[in-house]
Amino acid sequence: MILVFCGTPRFAVPTLERLVEAEHSIPLVVTQPDRPRGRGMELAISPVKETAIHLKLPITQPDKIKNNEDFRQQLDAIRPDAIIVVGYGRIIPQWMLDLPRLGNLNLHASLLPKYRGAAPIQWAIARGESLTGVTTMQIDAGLDTGDILVQRELPIPPDDTAETLAPKLATVGADLMVETLQGLESGQIDPIPQDHSKATLAPILTKEDGRIDFQRPASEIYNRLRGFQPWPGAHTLFRGRHLQVHRALPAEQALQLEPGQISAEPTRLRVGCGQNTALELIELQSEGKRRMSSRDFINGYHPQPGEKLGQ
Repeated sequence: MILVFCGTPRFAVPTLERLVEAEHSIPLVVTQPDRPRGRGMELAISPVKETAIHLKLPITQPDKIKNNEDFRQQLDAIRPDAIIVVGYGRIIPQWMLDLPRLGNLNLHASLLPKYRGAAPIQWAIARGESLTGVTTMQIDAGLDTGDILVQRELPIPPDDTAETLAPKLATVGADLMVETLQGLESGQIDPIPQDHSKATLAPILTKEDGRIDFQRPASEIYNRLRGFQPWPGAHTLFRGRHLQVHRALPAEQALQLEPGQISAEPTRLRVGCGQNTALELIELQSEGKRRMSSRDFINGYHPQPGEKLGQ
C-alpha cells in the first residue's frame, strides 16, 4: 500500500520500521518540528525523524496541519491508501480523515475504550492494572473514540514500569498494524464501535501527579511510582526540601506509623501510608544531590523519630 506515516516518539518507531519491512511504500513521514532540549537548549530531532533519516524516507515537519495548504497539497498528490498515526501529537483535521480510502489508522497503547488520552501506559500501571494491550482504530473527530479494528492483550508484570512496558507494547503494536492493514485490504476486519459508557481517561501527566500522598495505601503509591516513570516520578518533601523517590516497595509488615511518618533503622527506611500500610524506600535523591541508597540517606540525614515526609 501507499502510506503516509505520522509519528514522533520512540513508541512509534517499531511501527514505522515494521511497515517498511512489510514492503509498504511510505513516500512521506510526518513528525513534529525539532525542539530545543537539554541545558544547552540545542535542537533535537524526534526518534521518528531519526529513524526516517536512517531508512532514507522523505520527511516533513509542519508547525500546523489544520489550515496548512502546502501540506494538504503534498498529501493530495501522494493519494495514500491510509494514513498511519502513532503518537504524532497533533489533532488530525477532517480533511486528512477524509483523504485516504482506508482512513486514518491509529495505534493506541491500551485496550480501548479504557485509557483514552495522552498517557495510557502510565495510567494503566498507576491504577494497578495487571492487563493492558494495544488497539488499532480508525480515527474520527473525537479523542480516541473511533471504531476498533484489532486488539492484542499484554500482561503487566508487577515490577514493570512505564519505561519497561512501553517498548513491549510498541513491538506488539507494530505487528498489529501490519496485520490490520492486511485485514482491511482483504475485507476480513469489521470495525467495531466503542462502548463509550465503559470509557476511562488517561490525561496528560503533570508534575502534581508525581507528588506522593501518604494517605493512599502503600500499594497504590507503589503503582503510581511505577507508572509515572521517567516523569514526573514520585516526589515529596523532607525537611522542607524536594525529595525524589526512585525505588520503593510496599513493606511486608504493617507498622504503627502515621501517614508520612518515617521509621529509620540502620539499613531500612520505611514510611507510613494509608490503611495501616507502609512503604520501604530503597533509592532516593535529595534536592541538589545525587541518587543514594536508603542506607546512605539514613547515615547522611539521621532521620529522627516522629519526623515526617511531605513537610
